[in-house]
Amino acid sequence: MSFENELEKGQFYLPECLSCKKWVWPPSEFCDGCNGETSLKKKEFEGKIIEFSKQNDSYFCIVEFYDSIRIMAKMTTCPKKDQIVKISKCGIIDGSYFFHII
Repeated sequence: MSFENELEKGQFYLPECLSCKKWVWPPSEFCDGCNGETSLKKKEFEGKIIEFSKQNDSYFCIVEFYDSIRIMAKMTTCPKKDQIVKISKCGIIDGSYFFHII
């Protein structure tokens, strides 16, 4: 099971180090802190919007998870800074990751 294989299926997993329990980003099979092996964890990850901008009818947000992991995600409703969100849809299109949040 790999991060990209799961993302292609529309599933959002994060790798966690089996030794030190650190969340690893960008996704890797090994921890960048202790070099321990990682395992993908799936759950309802909640992140915080730290910045956003608008283009046409869509908002693009930088969402932070666990004070260290940041992704760019699309939102259709007006976001607020520090708003807590969850990933509602994700995947890979033409080799690029995409994330939608609610």
